[in-house]
Amino acid sequence: MVHVLSSRTLLRPADPERSRSFYGETLGLAVHREFGTGPERGTVYFLGNGFLEVSGRAAEPVTPGLVLWLQVADVAAAHRELAERGGEVLREPRQEPWGLVEMWIADPDGIRIVLVEIPAEHPLRYRPGI
Repeated sequence: MVHVLSSRTLLRPADPERSRSFYGETLGLAVHREFGTGPERGTVYFLGNGFLEVSGRAAEPVTPGLVLWLQVADVAAAHRELAERGGEVLREPRQEPWGLVEMWIADPDGIRIVLVEIPAEHPLRYRPGI
């Protein structure tokens, strides 16, 4: 078995500066580290217990099936913050039949991002014996 020590999702956007603006300012992700210089520099953002690296430049459109799933504490608050920052919401927050509260957005290259809130009573929060 492979012993994974760390992981990150790598994005190669069409316009790196536009994507850094979206992830850093519109979405408000905190920067873990930056590397390189100029417009092709890389920026790594915190994603909870993972990372998102925006670096390089894509010559072709991003894979259409790629979706980022980001758990947040309060989807309604995230919705308000995104609206204040001019972020585009593809689908307003709503509770799904499986019990999660989801809102859908997209980054500048059209990568779908699902912001998810796990309600207190949801089975994903169930901890037997605690």
